[in-house]
Amino acid sequence: MTPAPDLTISGRANIGETPLFAQLTLALRAGQWTCLLGGSGVGKTTVLRLIAGLGAGAEFTGNITASDGQPVPDRVAYMAQNDLLLPWATVAQNVSLGARLRGQKPDLNRRDRLIDRMRLTDHMTKKPAELSGGQRQRVALARTLMEDRPIVLLDEPFSALDARTRADMQDLAAEALQGRTVLLVTHDPGEAARLGQSIVVMTQQGLTPCEPPQAPAPRHVDDLETLEAQGALLRLLREEAA
Repeated sequence: MTPAPDLTISGRANIGETPLFAQLTLALRAGQWTCLLGGSGVGKTTVLRLIAGLGAGAEFTGNITASDGQPVPDRVAYMAQNDLLLPWATVAQNVSLGARLRGQKPDLNRRDRLIDRMRLTDHMTKKPAELSGGQRQRVALARTLMEDRPIVLLDEPFSALDARTRADMQDLAAEALQGRTVLLVTHDPGEAARLGQSIVVMTQQGLTPCEPPQAPAPRHVDDLETLEAQGALLRLLREEAA
């Protein structure tokens, strides 16, 4: 993997004549997790899709730049809220999907190491319908890591999981994505307080940076400072909504 860069997205977005988000500047520090919170409809997913170079359904006026001056989209791996697994493909085939879609031969040794890292070796030949929700998300995370990109965008990937499985996936993702520039979009103040090395709340008016806990991420769910940060973020989100 090439070294992860700093990223900066600066600009505004409209849908037709209607502003989606006002002028903002979001800076992502190299090799760290930035958590972006906010209510529905403020443009969080649009920011992710703009960084990834995907169709965002909005007109963006601004710039997206990396600190090393290199193009951004071809260095991005994207993990969505839905696992987006092919229902007719096995775990092994889903993990190596990206290479196959590009007409490349997948690195099978790397694929197998990632599947083992996700504790899925016993499920390699299973189809998605045979897996639990947590197992499916681990397949999706392995597929994201298989791309070996320095920039990783996560769009609420754990929100549909039960609390215990969600905490397990947060821990696993934090360990697996060390050293990458990660942007996590989430509605969950607790998730941001556990994982964020930088935490930002987004509204249609702009961005509000929030102080993360001092402890290294992923933080313990019952750590006092983590709980205080979670409460402060929830209060801010409620104030913004009001």
